[in-house]
Amino acid sequence: MTKDILVRGFDDSTHSDLGKKAEQMGVSINSIVKDAVEQWLDKKTDAPHVHDLLIYSDEKSMNNFLKSLDRMTSNTEWFKSFASPPKHHAEKVLSKLDWFNGTLKPYNPHDRTDGSKYCGRVIQNIVKESKRQPLCCVDFVITDVANNSFTHAMKLEQSYDNARLPGLMFCPYKASDLMNSDITDMIELFLMHDRIFVLKNDDIYKLHLTKESIHKIFLG
Repeated sequence: MTKDILVRGFDDSTHSDLGKKAEQMGVSINSIVKDAVEQWLDKKTDAPHVHDLLIYSDEKSMNNFLKSLDRMTSNTEWFKSFASPPKHHAEKVLSKLDWFNGTLKPYNPHDRTDGSKYCGRVIQNIVKESKRQPLCCVDFVITDVANNSFTHAMKLEQSYDNARLPGLMFCPYKASDLMNSDITDMIELFLMHDRIFVLKNDDIYKLHLTKESIHKIFLG
């Protein structure tokens, strides 16, 4: 038995363009949409291994994002988890929303040797609790590390990027920490993440980074 699907944000202009394309191809709009959905499902048979960067300027913007993320993942298979320094603003928000806090005590991510091992144990703690569910994880420990040593944060980022887990891993950075870092390190950080999002109040902006040659500046 077929079902009707309501697609929000599918405006008249998009519907008109799709209708023209369907007529040219000699098929129905329903056939095009059905084919697109089936292709998407085929690609999503396995959990994604996504590593995203979040840039935020203040607690309000981040907290708004966390609450929206919680709403989007409610009643889904995502295992909602986080790690944070003690008394971090996100700890209060996410604990109230019943997210799993994978942070271990004593809190010790800053040592160059033991700190890396500590962060690894935090990740494994979250994985163990997830019971093979795909992760939706926000790691505020990396924010704390970057505030003390951007170089150390980069090494931790690279370590995770080389051994990603199934699901979504969000790495939040304060804009001020990034602005104080070396431009080479900043670009490297951007490139090792799949997507870059900037959080401002209730809005989310996606950044795109591409390497260009000098002659393209004059080509418009």
